[in-house]
Amino acid sequence: MKQLFNSVFVFSLLAISLSDANATRYVLSESGDTLVGEIITVKANESETLLDIGRRNGFGYQDMKLVNPDVDTWLPTHGQEVILPSQFILPVAPMEGIILNVPEMRLYYYPPRVKGKPQEVITYPLGVGREGWKTPYLKTKIIEKKANPNWYPPESIRKEHEAAGDPLPKIVKAGPDNPLGAFAMRLGNPDYLIHGTNKPYGVGMRVSHGCIRLYPEDIEALFAEVSLKTPVNIINQPYKVGVKDNVIYIEAHPFLDEDTEKYENNLTSVVALIINISNDKHYELDWSAAYDAINKPTGLPIAIGRYLSEVMQAKVDEISTKALSQAEQRNLQLQLDSHLSN
Repeated sequence: MKQLFNSVFVFSLLAISLSDANATRYVLSESGDTLVGEIITVKANESETLLDIGRRNGFGYQDMKLVNPDVDTWLPTHGQEVILPSQFILPVAPMEGIILNVPEMRLYYYPPRVKGKPQEVITYPLGVGREGWKTPYLKTKIIEKKANPNWYPPESIRKEHEAAGDPLPKIVKAGPDNPLGAFAMRLGNPDYLIHGTNKPYGVGMRVSHGCIRLYPEDIEALFAEVSLKTPVNIINQPYKVGVKDNVIYIEAHPFLDEDTEKYENNLTSVVALIINISNDKHYELDWSAAYDAINKPTGLPIAIGRYLSEVMQAKVDEISTKALSQAEQRNLQLQLDSHLSN
């Protein structure tokens, strides 16, 4: 049985500047580590907003604001340090095809593995459905790819726009006014698409009617990589758990408003993920660090524990066995005393 301890385990994350700022393709370790990338810092330029910096480096609104709460969104100070959250815990899900983690607002694509080469993963920020039009959680696949798609707004969306005084035509032709952007991929549930956008500032926000939108340059790259029948797994993991060099990390993102009861101040999903990834290895965790992470989500991986070596585990088992034996002895003595008194 795994031994859980409230011992404090400290591990510092170093911010490392890399020359390739837009590094969104990662080669996975054969060791099974699920933490990739490094945190990067850059200097703000007076001609860019925080969202411009994010887009240029492969991040959306939520990514940038979580780790840079004190940086003005529209007027960052020239020369101000800006953190790029370019270190990721991979979702706890089969590493195949496309994985869309809705609360994280991020897409992970695992290209088909080439024989003799390690698995790769590519990741992009995305925008998802707003409350009332939420993106569904399901396993499906890509059934259609379309460049320069027309948009056929559903009747429900046309009614919404008409009520707001902004009526839509039955067909919105491809072009700058088309919210699908220049590329779209239809899912097995035909009401939902992965597509571009004509409003890129919506990436990293809950603004769509349930579809998944990417930056124009990202959907163009993904469209070229992905083939028909590629599996798509849409998941709900505001808290992710992963491992690197036997250190256990948690990465917390804000849960969706409608999931408050399930995730607020609740580590149940974290425990389930740890059991899922541990593969019967023994570990020790700092639960207070885990609570702090989920209550103050930053989107950055935080060390919360480690796997135990065989030597350390043998010592733990020995202590546990002795403690159990002593408890059993006390219980037997109590039973004996009770019997004698009668």
